[in-house]
Amino acid sequence: MQLTVNGEQRKLQSGLNRLDQVVEALGHHPKLVVVEFNGLILTPDLWSEQQVKDGDSLEIVTIVGGGS
Repeated sequence: MQLTVNGEQRKLQSGLNRLDQVVEALGHHPKLVVVEFNGLILTPDLWSEQQVKDGDSLEIVTIVGGGS
């Protein structure tokens, strides 16, 4: 399956058909990222229901903690 992830074309193994599977396959911890799927920000509780298909677009932003 071919996806656009953060502006870059990525080819993923077959069998990954839900957003939660794709996020984990890309090496991200679900509690530490925000995901925009085809222009919509989806909360993690919807990821297991969201089907992903060839040509979809993801923007994945990692949450970074810190402070002074």
